[in-house]
Amino acid sequence: MNEDIRIHTWPCSYYLDTEKRWVSGRLSLTPVAVKFTADKTGELLVHFHLSSISEIKKESSNLIFSSLTLLEKNTKHWFSSLQPSRNVVFNILEHFWREQLLSQHGAGAQAASLEMTKGKELTGLLAGSQQRLEDTAKVLQYQGEQFDNIVKGLNKIESDMDVADRLLTELESPSWWPFSSKLWKSPLETKPKETATISNSKNQKEVLLRIPVIITRRTDASVKPGKLTLLVSGLEISDCNSQVIHRFELKDVDDIKVHTPYEISVRQRFIGKPDISYQLLSAKMPNAIPILEMQFSKKIQFLEDALGFVSARKSPQADLGSSIWQAATGLIESVAQPRPSSGEEGGSSRQVQIQKQEQVSESETQEMRQILRKLKSLALETETELERHDETLDTITSSVDRATWTIDKQNRRIRKLT
Repeated sequence: MNEDIRIHTWPCSYYLDTEKRWVSGRLSLTPVAVKFTADKTGELLVHFHLSSISEIKKESSNLIFSSLTLLEKNTKHWFSSLQPSRNVVFNILEHFWREQLLSQHGAGAQAASLEMTKGKELTGLLAGSQQRLEDTAKVLQYQGEQFDNIVKGLNKIESDMDVADRLLTELESPSWWPFSSKLWKSPLETKPKETATISNSKNQKEVLLRIPVIITRRTDASVKPGKLTLLVSGLEISDCNSQVIHRFELKDVDDIKVHTPYEISVRQRFIGKPDISYQLLSAKMPNAIPILEMQFSKKIQFLEDALGFVSARKSPQADLGSSIWQAATGLIESVAQPRPSSGEEGGSSRQVQIQKQEQVSESETQEMRQILRKLKSLALETETELERHDETLDTITSSVDRATWTIDKQNRRIRKLT
């Protein structure tokens, strides 16, 4: 799938060293490779893996033309006349090259422990599910705090309505009414004034995910490297020096478009002035999209080039819950009650090696049991939080209905007085 996705394609010229001439064509970037195709012949002149690149530099050809060079296995590839600009192409290529090298180092570290492939793979799946559930719990906790603040605000409105009712009653009383207005002033102090709710900044700043990105502003054609931080309370876009460029609260985001698995755009609409829109490109974006989908389920839109990623991600995930539990149960039982060996002699060493790789160690079994316990605990806490949300929403609905009825009643009384 990665080989088929084109992240970007730029018109440019490539120096064909064998013929000593420049060839016009298109430079294409995929998540793992770089390609160059000639315009006239359609021939694929360049195709190599990102991990084989040892250097990316900005240079000048013939001391005049600005060029971009890629050093690949002692072969220097020259690209010039890059559109929209050399800096744009350089920033994007360097980002994906660096991330590809980092992922290659991570893969090499995992290859060192190949003997426990099945256990490591299952533990990784469980750990990923645990992390996703923890992120969901953080979002639900923040939403619960918002609901609590709404309830407190509605209580304050009801208190103000009581005060307005007393004042209207005093205004409606005739001048000959023997009771003093002081009787109506004393109840004003009965209910303590609600203190302003101060949100816990620590909870609002809780980071769900932080990834490096290439940032493009809608009004600016240039690109620059930066960071995207997914918070419980929204999104934060910052530059390389961690200086915040813009912060989107959850309510500020009007739509998120997923152009490809590696590129999204975030927009906030305004009336009477230009919208705020950022386009974000990252090799780590596939890790962020599920969290964005969870936070902005009604505002996120997957475009045509991203639909394949959604189906590929959701098809195995549809059975993820059952498959993980079944696989975990089967592996734990296989360790606790190992199958008797066939006793056949002369078995090949390859079969023995495969059997060793499929075995799960006792430490991995214990780790999986701990993760399963945490998953169960998180699931129960999430269920409790959702039940609390339902109760709070019922309270909010009834409070809004009462406030609406009271306001209408007091408006009629005010119109009679005027």
